[in-house]
Amino acid sequence: MRYAIISDIHSNLEALTVVMAKIDSLGVDGVVCLGDIVGYNANPNECIDILAARGVPCIMGNHDERAAGLREPDGFNPFARKALLWTREHLTDENKSYLAALPRTLIIDGAFFIMHGTLDDTDHYLDSAEDAAFNFQLMREDSGVRVGFFGHTHVPIAYIGIGAEVITQLDDCVHLDEGCAYLVNPGSVGQPRNHDSRASFALYDTEAGVITFHKVDYDISLTASKILEAGLPERLAERLRFGV
Repeated sequence: MRYAIISDIHSNLEALTVVMAKIDSLGVDGVVCLGDIVGYNANPNECIDILAARGVPCIMGNHDERAAGLREPDGFNPFARKALLWTREHLTDENKSYLAALPRTLIIDGAFFIMHGTLDDTDHYLDSAEDAAFNFQLMREDSGVRVGFFGHTHVPIAYIGIGAEVITQLDDCVHLDEGCAYLVNPGSVGQPRNHDSRASFALYDTEAGVITFHKVDYDISLTASKILEAGLPERLAERLRFGV
């Protein structure tokens, strides 16, 4: 099976449209989303509608949770908070219900785990070898699977567990070994933060045992203009151009 793994779309319709077109051209067997469909950008309803229409399995991100009204965006930076409150105001009731009903984690076809932050905390950033080691342990205890995908950091990276050791890999291709465990972030579709402004996703070929990272260009100027027209913070438009 070949799965496309997407994450952190953040209401960026232009990026999502281009990514889905690229995924379709690759002839995958399925698409899964690691959460944060909404937030920051100006097309939350359209992005949800695309995933819902295609029946994409998706989990809840921290922005999805706040946009649905399940929690308040306390502790978020001012830009994220303003965008979340704007999103909550503009979401349809149907799409709020869609977000509110999303699960926190999923096991896909018994083959791999998906989460947004960490297995035990949607808001926690998995951004260290120590975090990866703890989540490898949880994966073994909860499901026995050795491959997991996570979002939230917006940075494409792979953590590889080799016994008690965890190493990081930033290459565009990860070859899976039987004796290792893997936690992989596909990067962000809608707001990359790895100093690369292109939309990012991953492709997991379970038969070949290979994960590849893909980057695609999209119309950043159009997305940025929508942010400004919606009255959202200018900083949210600027950061798209620099991938930060």
